[in-house]
Amino acid sequence: MTTVAHTHDTIDSPFALSHLDSLESEAVHIFREVAGEFERPVILFSGGKDSIVMLHLALKAFAPAAIPFTLLHVDTGHNFPEVIEYRDRVVAEHGLRLYVASVQEYIDAGKLRERPDGTRNPLQTVPLTEAIQQHRFDAVFGGGRRDEEKARAKERVFSLRDEFSQWDPRRQRPELWQLYNGRHAPGEHVRVFPLSNWTELDVWQYIAREGIELPEIYFAHEREVFARNGMWLTAGEWGGPKESETVEKRLIRYRTVGDMSCTGAVDSDATTLDAVIAEIAASRLTERGATRADDKMSEAAMEDRKREGYF
Repeated sequence: MTTVAHTHDTIDSPFALSHLDSLESEAVHIFREVAGEFERPVILFSGGKDSIVMLHLALKAFAPAAIPFTLLHVDTGHNFPEVIEYRDRVVAEHGLRLYVASVQEYIDAGKLRERPDGTRNPLQTVPLTEAIQQHRFDAVFGGGRRDEEKARAKERVFSLRDEFSQWDPRRQRPELWQLYNGRHAPGEHVRVFPLSNWTELDVWQYIAREGIELPEIYFAHEREVFARNGMWLTAGEWGGPKESETVEKRLIRYRTVGDMSCTGAVDSDATTLDAVIAEIAASRLTERGATRADDKMSEAAMEDRKREGYF
C-alpha cells in the first residue's frame, strides 16, 4: 500500500494570517456580526487610542460604504483639549454623527454632585446609561481590553447588561468558536468589546502598521505637572494642584487618556511610534495600573463600577 504524505500549512505559509491580521479579522467579524444582529448599535468614541482603533476597524469592516453606527462620548468636562479637538476633527472628516452626554450638564441640573476629590470619571455612569435609554441603543461598542484590568479580564466580548445597564458576571454566556449570542430582552442591551483579545502592545503595533493618526498627547512632550499618589497629574480647572503640591515642567507622555483629574502621565522621551512600542514592550505595568487613579480607589473599583453600568 502506498502511503500518501499530507502537508499542512505552517506559520511560513503565504495563506497564514499574522498575529495582527488575526486580531483585525476577529474585530471586523464582530462589527459585522453586530450590524446583522442589532437595530441601533453605537460606538463609544472619546478620541483615546483604543476608540480610535475601534473606529478605524469599523471603517474597514464596511468600506467603501459608510459605517452603520453612530458615535457616543460621555464628556466629563475635564478632558484634555488636544483629545477633544482630535475627536471633533475625525467626526467631521468622516461625516459621522456624534452624540455627547455631558457630565457638566448633569451637575448643573442637580442630577449629579461633584466629588470631594474633583474626579468625574465615576460620574460618567448616569449620563451613559441615560443616553443609552434615551436613544434606545441596543449594542454599545467599547474599547475595553482584557489585559487592562482584572474585572475586564473576565468579561465576554458580548456582555449582557440588564434594564438598569448593570453587569452581572453570573449571566455571561459562552463564546465558543467565536459564536456570539446577542439575544436580549426589551430594555436590556449588550456591551461589545472588539478589542477584548488585544494587548496594549498589539494596539500600538497596529497603529504603526496602519499609519493611524493619534492626538499628540500620546507622545513625549513638555508639560506642567505635579505629583500626587505616585502619578504626574496635569493642573486644571478640576481642582489640582493643592497648596502643598508643586508644579514642575517635565518631559512626559500619556499611555491612556481619560479625565484629567485621574489620568497620570509617565516620564518618557518616546516621540515616535517605534520608541513608544519599545517602551511598552519593556514595561511590566499595565497602562491602567500605572496611570489611572480611579482604579486605585479599591481592589474592586472597576468591577464595582461595571456592576453599576460603567464601561
